[in-house]
Amino acid sequence: MKNSKLFKIFSLFLLLQWVFIQFISRYPDFIENYYSKGIYPFISRFFRTIIGWIPFSLGDVIYISIGLFMIISVYKFLKYRTINFFKIIASISILYFCFYFFWGLNYYRNPLHKSLEIKELKYSVDELETFTYQLIEKVNHLQKEITQNDTIKVEIPFGKKEIYSKVQNGYKNLSILYPELNYTPQSIKNSILSLPMTYLGTSGYMNPFTGEAQVNSLNPIVLYPSTSSHEVAHQLGYAAENEANFVGFLATIHNDDVYFQYSGYYMALRYSLNDLYRHDQEKYTSAMHVLNNGTRKNMKDNYEFWNSYKNPIEPYTKMLFDQFLKANKQKDGIKSYSKMVGMLINYNKQNDKVFKFIN
Repeated sequence: MKNSKLFKIFSLFLLLQWVFIQFISRYPDFIENYYSKGIYPFISRFFRTIIGWIPFSLGDVIYISIGLFMIISVYKFLKYRTINFFKIIASISILYFCFYFFWGLNYYRNPLHKSLEIKELKYSVDELETFTYQLIEKVNHLQKEITQNDTIKVEIPFGKKEIYSKVQNGYKNLSILYPELNYTPQSIKNSILSLPMTYLGTSGYMNPFTGEAQVNSLNPIVLYPSTSSHEVAHQLGYAAENEANFVGFLATIHNDDVYFQYSGYYMALRYSLNDLYRHDQEKYTSAMHVLNNGTRKNMKDNYEFWNSYKNPIEPYTKMLFDQFLKANKQKDGIKSYSKMVGMLINYNKQNDKVFKFIN
């Protein structure tokens, strides 16, 4: 009886939470100052401190447990034809609270381009083409510096745990410019769910309930540094995908390690080339001819890897994620990943020193 009453209270609390989120999302300045730059950094450091040392992904274990619970619940319903509606809503209510309090409110903070005083995000096709060639020049330079031959693809010689440990260096260097990007302690882990993540077309994710950065351990290794840095950006409170891409990119190119620099510029180039392809396929083809064969081999490997895991379910999971992003104020949904290009082009205009090679 007591449990039944408690379930009803938590169920009602879900509605109140939803109303609160709809209300507070209209005040990004308040969220920025009092949540994203106020209590959230303490929440994030707390989780990374108490969970970061665990060698496996606790967040994955929680997700697996929730999945098993759902399967058992469905089985019991089919067998006994009874369901505790308020218990289910109460469980959703608790998860809803934890999601937004532990991390999710960052979706409603001020846009990063406003904080960085990037005056606009629009760009012309000519500006995109020019910027793409700038990236190609840097990627070609780094690829040849690493391999000493422009036809050899880049292969990162580090293990995954070593890559995780090196991520901090880039954020440490970047925090000189932006102190809020200081990243200690760290909590980056291989995902236990890497194989299903690969079939779903996912490179990594940040678990909002445990604060862990999860990386798909099957990822092509050349993108490992940039993917890891992207997930760390989420940990630091940048929920929007284009902003996590942008911060992750800056962290990799500010890393002292040349392989990290290559991974960052390579990641940005892929987005820039894809954008150029959408606008002008002839310009895209011309740009690809200028790119070193070694980097084109890296791109070919990446395409073949993800293509080998194509399956009928992936489009539906991406559609669900797209709707999830749109529900959290990312109007471009899954396309928001590539919106980083506009930030990069206009940030580059204002901060040309950022894009010089790091010796």
